[in-house]
Amino acid sequence: MRLSLVLATALTAAIASTTATAQQAPALARTALHAARLLDVDSGRMLRDAWVVVDGDRIASVSEGGAAPAGAKVVELGDVTLLPGLIDVHVHLTSDPTVSTGNYYQDALTLGPMDFAVVAPTLARRTLDAGFTTVRNVGAGDYIDVALRNAIDRGQIPGPRILAATVPIGSTGGHADDSTGFSSNVRFEGITGVANGIDGVRERVRENVKRGADVIKFMASAGVLSNEASVGAPQYTQAEMDAIVDEAHRWGKKVAAHAHGAEAIKMAIRAGVDSVEHCSMIDAEGLKLAKQKGTFLDFDIYNDDYILTEYAKLGVPQAQIEKEKLVGRVQRENFRKAVQAGEKMAYATDAGVYPHGWNGKQFAKEVEWGMTPLQAIRSATTSAAELLGWSDKVGSLSPGHYADVVAVHGDPLADVGTLEHVAFVMKGGQVLRGGPAQPKATRAAAQRGA
Repeated sequence: MRLSLVLATALTAAIASTTATAQQAPALARTALHAARLLDVDSGRMLRDAWVVVDGDRIASVSEGGAAPAGAKVVELGDVTLLPGLIDVHVHLTSDPTVSTGNYYQDALTLGPMDFAVVAPTLARRTLDAGFTTVRNVGAGDYIDVALRNAIDRGQIPGPRILAATVPIGSTGGHADDSTGFSSNVRFEGITGVANGIDGVRERVRENVKRGADVIKFMASAGVLSNEASVGAPQYTQAEMDAIVDEAHRWGKKVAAHAHGAEAIKMAIRAGVDSVEHCSMIDAEGLKLAKQKGTFLDFDIYNDDYILTEYAKLGVPQAQIEKEKLVGRVQRENFRKAVQAGEKMAYATDAGVYPHGWNGKQFAKEVEWGMTPLQAIRSATTSAAELLGWSDKVGSLSPGHYADVVAVHGDPLADVGTLEHVAFVMKGGQVLRGGPAQPKATRAAAQRGA
């Protein structure tokens, strides 16, 4: 049986197993959400006694005060704050620490594409339940992220809107080369993003586009969770990076570059990438260059805590954990410098390195390391939408945008940590988590055990 058929069978089985819980109620023709507050992320203003009117899958109007719109089905949400559906521009929905056997080499040799295809729908649902209605999946094996995206778009399973990068592109022996660090007698079969030389990387870009990529991801530098010795050295020449970006843009695709080291970051920016991921060791010249070019800098500043606390328990080689120690603190310090420099920055967690559904934990870290709560929220709404090229679709509660709405208890401008506990999720006009607020009398009866 061909690998593609095996993968299709595995994903179909996953879809079938979740059908009972994945059914989504049809979107109401006209719905009005009513809540105590609404954060207008564009202006930074908090609206009181807020109404969001939804027609089909789009927002029709947003208003403050007044009565229920005529002819609309009212969903009374009570004492909550409404925000746009959140956006995470750096996730890996086909991996998660909870999938691990607890032995790094056993995972590498026994887990395959079918294992990841089967769990991907569950990870997508966790992400959606956390309030993230749009994500950019920047790397997945065997085109599983494309199949997952398509199943979600067809309404077969619940999940966020996905911009898929498919297989990340990298050099031989680099961060995308799974065989690095293993015996030369060990062969990993299947689809690979390993490509070298100008012609080679152009061909790989075209293949990814052919297979359904929405965005192109490549490894400009070495990385942490792989077996090469360096953590940040460049792994492509300037000419190769230039070719990747030129070819991707020729096909109308944006480009994300994985880069930890200062020189690799600058090379990627000079090549014209749309975003640099991780940015750990960016220097003053790199910050200046990114500002000049309008390049987004996507720092994943929560997951250092998880890696240093949990990865030894997962059997990850100590050399990889030592590499994380080289970049964790300096990355956060450079995040602060980027905020102070007024760089373009989007919300990027690298979820998959830590458990999906925990995406909201990074908001508090962004505030701890220099952002205001509003800046942190904008990084996951308006700024992220701009990076994706979807400012007219997501990231704002504005007429004409998708009706992607989340609600949290309390005021996220006063306590950004409330975004770790999303109480209500609507995506495209469909309520997928939470619902109308309980009337006070009903709540009191429930507390008495009636």
